[in-house]
Amino acid sequence: MIRNVIYAAVCLFLLSRIENLRAQDAPDTSDHPMITRYTGSVIDGYEVHEFNEYILPIGPAIKDDKGNRVPSEKLSLEGQITRILYRGPEDRSTLEIFRNYRSALESAGFEVLFFCSDEECGRLFHWLLYKEKKMIKTTKTSGAAFDKPQDIRYLSAKKTAEDGTVIHVSLLVAIDSIWTKKPVTLLEVVESKSMDTGMVSVNAEVMAEGIDATGHIAIYGIYFDTDSDSLKVESDSTLEEIVKLLSERPSLKLLVVGHTDNQGGYDYNIGLSQRRAAAVVKALTQRLGVDATRLKPAGVGYLSPVAANDTADGRAQNRRVELVKN
Repeated sequence: MIRNVIYAAVCLFLLSRIENLRAQDAPDTSDHPMITRYTGSVIDGYEVHEFNEYILPIGPAIKDDKGNRVPSEKLSLEGQITRILYRGPEDRSTLEIFRNYRSALESAGFEVLFFCSDEECGRLFHWLLYKEKKMIKTTKTSGAAFDKPQDIRYLSAKKTAEDGTVIHVSLLVAIDSIWTKKPVTLLEVVESKSMDTGMVSVNAEVMAEGIDATGHIAIYGIYFDTDSDSLKVESDSTLEEIVKLLSERPSLKLLVVGHTDNQGGYDYNIGLSQRRAAAVVKALTQRLGVDATRLKPAGVGYLSPVAANDTADGRAQNRRVELVKN
């Protein structure tokens, strides 16, 4: 009898300790400064990437021609990425948590781009956001948060801050039906900002040498807003070097050719590359005074890669502007 009482007391003590541990955030984690947690939730996973790529689903999951789960529509983003995995209170539904987040985001000026629940999201939608390399491994339980989710709800949203930073939010809520039986929330915030630039420069002399040697040269010092033909101010020093090249070689005429990676459809990338090339020509002629008869814009999308599009580094190399002797 005494042994049973002691055993029961030890079990209660251990359960109490486990619950106390569960009630605490994982070490070295914090809420995003812009979006607070649902009351009663704890942080089970946390990652911050200072600058990286991110695919934001804005449509249901479908199968591509290789049998992979992909979003039917998406935005290809770059910037600082904050990923937070919360475990919520067990007496709350995914609907309640989802609606609280949505209400808070809309009140803060976010525009909802897409939302869905269960079958509307497409089969295995959670794989788009939380599978294999996308899992967060902060704790022993965080990687398994979406092993078999139930009652899935999702939204993506967008807001432009006063300083011009474009903020995208991805919110995935479900019930962890295997481990805790509690709601799990994956909040991902992408703040699109310029990466550190000016690390590598190509001057007029190097441009001339490349054109003399091969008839063309790739330029990586021209920057655009994500999925846009809007030139960033960081491009100005490179544009000025192109002006210098043309002034030093009065008879030189150039094709300005835009190139993209393979993220997105063929027609979309052809159009984007053409618009970006045209934006470069417009800046050189209308703002920097180059004779318009010496430049002609063209865009080839992802038809002429210089690296494999299977990696982030390869895609970065393929996103470029080339100067081609005309």
